[in-house]
Amino acid sequence: MNRRQVLGVTAAGLYAFLRSRQGAIAADAVGPDAKVWNGIVDKAIAYLKTSQDSSNGSWSKGGEGGKNLGVTGVVVTGLLQTGRVAPNEAPAAKGIEFIESLVNKKDGHIAGQDAKPQLLNYVTSVNVMALKEANRDKKYAAIIGKASDFLKKLQWDEEEGKNQDNDFYGGAGYDSNSRPDLSNTQMFLDALKAAGVPPDDPAFKRAVIFVSRCQNLKGEANKAPWAGKINDGSFIYSAANGGQTKADTLKDGGLVGYGSMTYAGIKSLIYCGVSKDDERVKKAVAWIGQHYTLDFNPGMPKLKGHQGLYYYYHTMAKCLEAVGLDTIEDADKKKHDWRAEITDVLAKKQSKDGSWVNDLDSWMEGDPNLVTGYALMALSHCKPKK
Repeated sequence: MNRRQVLGVTAAGLYAFLRSRQGAIAADAVGPDAKVWNGIVDKAIAYLKTSQDSSNGSWSKGGEGGKNLGVTGVVVTGLLQTGRVAPNEAPAAKGIEFIESLVNKKDGHIAGQDAKPQLLNYVTSVNVMALKEANRDKKYAAIIGKASDFLKKLQWDEEEGKNQDNDFYGGAGYDSNSRPDLSNTQMFLDALKAAGVPPDDPAFKRAVIFVSRCQNLKGEANKAPWAGKINDGSFIYSAANGGQTKADTLKDGGLVGYGSMTYAGIKSLIYCGVSKDDERVKKAVAWIGQHYTLDFNPGMPKLKGHQGLYYYYHTMAKCLEAVGLDTIEDADKKKHDWRAEITDVLAKKQSKDGSWVNDLDSWMEGDPNLVTGYALMALSHCKPKK
């Protein structure tokens, strides 16, 4: 091919070449071994049958101050999403009955009759997701609809005296009075998506403003002083109150992003209708490629690398499925079949009794029921290809 021919390669031809390469990469992603996946999932289900409260169908309900009320929703969501348990089968059926008992008909949330204010967002969100998975013949449609309307009221906007210039705007916290953060906001968005709320709904349009302001990316979407200090596309814990991270704060005011929040940020942008070709998404995807690992939550301080590890796994899996990536290329240009790798690492970490538990007891990950629920949620996005 001469120089003129090279220069004459059309955009259409280049696009076709890139599409063919993408197809070849996708073909290499075979997913996990079905025998391994089925084995660890079935072992986890067997464990959850033994750890369920036989009197009311809950898991870990007796936590201090009722803070564990959301564990049942996580477990039921994980069980049903794997497809190995039907809503009318044990142990999910009893768990669903317990979630039904948390429906507050007066207020519309799903966090109990005397709910603690700081339970409202997380518990209602996970229970919306659980009931969505159990929503055969639209049995729970009315409950889900009322709960999504309730959740929208928790979002910071003009009704709380916050306009678009305020760094609280569009985010969600533990309740209507708590400062917003990306963790609560991603759960809020997960629930709205599960409830069938369309991405052009005002709640999503407000949320994308807050989510974008949590990203280390200086630009029109984030003009905060810290946004350009690191500028690597990663996400921090919260844009509120001048910005907050669970990782490190640099001397010059830079806020270090980390894995679980970066996956949460990408997923949230996608759910809010942001294109996968948007610079915010592309920069964040590049960051996760450069920091790809299943050994720890990347970006976190060394001694806290396992903090929220299983939360990290399930957020990672859900995000990568949402963004449509079958493989991730790391900093060494090695391609990773993340579905197979997440399955393999969970197989190695699974206890003999079928449960998982974090060796770093933080963010409630010392509770094997919660962590086993997280693991099943992660595995549900790693199903073997048929």
